[in-house]
Amino acid sequence: MPMPTAANQPVALPLTGVRVVELGTFVTGPYAAALLGDMGADVIKIEPPRGDPMRGWSGDAYSPYFQAYNKSKRSIALDLRDEGDRDVARALIATADVLIHNYRPGVADRLGVGAEQARQLNPRLVYCRISGFGESGPYAERPSYNQVVQSLSGLDSLIVDPDRPTPVGPNFGDTVTGIFASHAILAALVRRERTGEGGVVDVTMLGSMLAFLAADVQDYLASGIVPHSGSRPSFSQSYMVEASDGLRLTVHLSSPEKFWKGLLAAVERSELADDPRFATWADRKDHYAELRDELRATFARRPRADWLRRLDAHDVPAAPLNDIAKALVDPQVIQLDAVVQRPGEGSPRTIVASPARIDDQPMLGRPAPRLAEHADAIRAELGLGAA
Repeated sequence: MPMPTAANQPVALPLTGVRVVELGTFVTGPYAAALLGDMGADVIKIEPPRGDPMRGWSGDAYSPYFQAYNKSKRSIALDLRDEGDRDVARALIATADVLIHNYRPGVADRLGVGAEQARQLNPRLVYCRISGFGESGPYAERPSYNQVVQSLSGLDSLIVDPDRPTPVGPNFGDTVTGIFASHAILAALVRRERTGEGGVVDVTMLGSMLAFLAADVQDYLASGIVPHSGSRPSFSQSYMVEASDGLRLTVHLSSPEKFWKGLLAAVERSELADDPRFATWADRKDHYAELRDELRATFARRPRADWLRRLDAHDVPAAPLNDIAKALVDPQVIQLDAVVQRPGEGSPRTIVASPARIDDQPMLGRPAPRLAEHADAIRAELGLGAA
């Protein structure tokens, strides 16, 4: 599918001049670094000689998943078990503002790039270590991946069919942790500007998931009722229905009464306003299943395009239930330049841009690097010869 080709990115991005050394693999560490790279940081990804394992999910060592989590970086390959390569890594750390890794506790120390070791080289360094469960506690030494923390934290109980449990959806645990890590790194950089001191940032996948579920946790603590996969839809008054042409759409009413009234006008069901089961938001929440069934029967009478026009005319929050392919050709997605072509090795490559703008300046990012693509340039910057 053709994608818009973005104009050259302005030079003065917010993190221009900030250097990030990333020692991450798979998702959490790489994604945190990529987010900083989108904002202009010079991210240098130190990969093992055979590359980040995420590369190997396709035959060309450039898998779509690797591209997604490693945009806006430069790459150099180093074997941290080799003293000469470790010296190169130390030289990079000495020039860095930020270091990010997602090793298990203890691994960075054994490789010579632990927090104390790195900050002896560079006291102003913001050192971010991402782990599944933290540096201490009964689970500290356990391996952790996305699905592990989604299940342990309770997230899966909110999105999985309890009668047919199977993993579903995207990797919330990985990506949310990366977002929290980048957020904390930026806070540590601001603090450094005030105090002159670097610091150690610890972010866990388990803690990130619980923070992501803050509303569900608070609701449980207040009510004593354990939330489940149907709790959020009833509270938010969200409905997914199928139109007469078999196409589906979503309606999200929330709590403002105007959206409920707009829905009744759009679907020509004014009599539901007098039904005591649906008189207030609280009533509609308590009788969610009954209202869902009423709406399913109603929406089955017309094609989706007709319903979407009617809902829009009455200012009701609604959308088609798109798959990724349909989402990418949606006119609003195109308007946002959410997915763009950027210059890459050999030819332009399509990437997902940052959703944020500052003073209307986009932060588009750059395509992910090939393995060791920038090794010679990085070594030259350090005053070293080619490997």
